[in-house]
Order: sequence, then C-alpha cells, then structure tokens
Amino acid sequence: MPRKQTQEEQRNEPVVADAHLGEIDHRLTRRLVVNNFRRGIVSQDSVCDAHPELLRVARNFGRPTSVKCPICANDQLVTVTYLFGPRLPTHGKFIVTRAELQQFVNRSERYTGYLVEVCRSCAWHHLLKTREI
Repeated sequence: MPRKQTQEEQRNEPVVADAHLGEIDHRLTRRLVVNNFRRGIVSQDSVCDAHPELLRVARNFGRPTSVKCPICANDQLVTVTYLFGPRLPTHGKFIVTRAELQQFVNRSERYTGYLVEVCRSCAWHHLLKTREI
C-alpha cells in the first residue's frame, strides 16, 4: 500500500494536471544525454544552454527537487511547468500552482503541458514530461 504524502511533499510535487489525455515521459532521452556528456561525446556548452527566460523563471518560481544537477553537481534541480494551447502566448504560459492549472483543465480547449527540470547554476535543462490536458 503506497504511503500518504506529507503536505510538504505535495507542495513540492511538480505542477502537472491529474486529469489528462496522455503523457510522454522523456527520462530515457535524459539518461542518454547525460551519459553522452559523461563520455565526452557532447560538450557542456551544448547541454547547458537554457534560454535566459527559462533561467529567470527557474530562479524566481522553480519548484525545488531533491535531485542534484547531473552535469555540474553544484545545485539542486528545480522544475518549471509551461502550458501551450489556444489563446495563450506563443511562448507559452508559466504555471505556478495546481489551482492555476486546474483553471485550464476545466476549459473545453486542449492544452499541452511541459515539465522541465533546470539547473540554476550551469543552465542545464531537460524536458521531463509532456502531458495533454
């Protein structure tokens, strides 16, 4: 039987809708990129290239995780959730809370949510999940 999450764990859980149409998990791709970096196949510059706006959002609003950066190991990663869809800016909408996301879940239009992990120290970033809501 799964243990019940504490309020702290629930608060730090990534903001992604529970009611969804489908989900794509990108962890295998992440593992490949990290392994290629460690083997010297790809440079740090090519994997630590987060857009300045993504870094700004990560620094100011990122949700902390217990995972250390796989590239620099200097900082804990944070997650950021973006939503794309009808009547949203072309650069997407940053989602801060579950309540904010729930407003979009309740609409008739379909949206795509992206959960991205970011290192605020070295600018590593990787897409963790894509979810249709």
